[in-house]
Amino acid sequence: MTKNTRTPGHSPKLTKLHKLSIAGVATLGAATLAFSLAPNHTQATTNDAISAAPVAFSQQPIKNVQARVTDQQAGASLKTQAIEAKKKAADAAAATKAAENVRKVQAASRSVQRPAIETIAMKTVAMKTATTKTYATKAATTKTYANNLDGWIRQSLDIMKRRGIPGSYNGLHRNIMRESSGNPMAINGWDINAINGIPSKGLLQVIQPTFNAYHVPGTSWNIYDPVANITAAANYAADKYGSMDNVNSAY
Repeated sequence: MTKNTRTPGHSPKLTKLHKLSIAGVATLGAATLAFSLAPNHTQATTNDAISAAPVAFSQQPIKNVQARVTDQQAGASLKTQAIEAKKKAADAAAATKAAENVRKVQAASRSVQRPAIETIAMKTVAMKTATTKTYATKAATTKTYANNLDGWIRQSLDIMKRRGIPGSYNGLHRNIMRESSGNPMAINGWDINAINGIPSKGLLQVIQPTFNAYHVPGTSWNIYDPVANITAAANYAADKYGSMDNVNSAY
């Protein structure tokens, strides 16, 4: 081992190499110090740039997203409106077609019913005309009868004819004159009927039970009524003798 020959109180002598090393270290230290001081400004600027950058970057996509949503909603609304318009158009077309079909059916019905209605109307008018003519005929043929024996016989004959009761004017007149002499209020108070309490009455001297049994509808129920008495007696004679014409005595 070599002993240190360094003399106390004296600084060692620096070689050229030592000087270069010290200079390098000094330079490096200065650079390091400069670098350590400079980042304060640089870092602040960088941080400001970093903090501002996301704002500019984040705003644009949000606006784009909102625009796309708005566009989609508008598109959906237009599609809905188009569907509704199409449906309304289809409904209107269907309603128009239905109305046209109804008009066609009504027109066809009228064309079919009109002749039938006209025919019915014509028949109704014809019936009314015929009925009016019938009434006119009845009115024209309505007879008036004299209120005497001739009139009573003639009215009775018309009723007998409608009822199918045989008899003639002469047969009625002949028997009336024999029985009551043409007095509608005549009453027999002496024959067997009178004795039995049921006297013969009227033009053809009919007892009450016979009159009631052979009364002809449409005539009076009064036994003393001339037309009712003649018609009931003729009806009885037709039943018993075939006709009043066949009666020549009490019957």
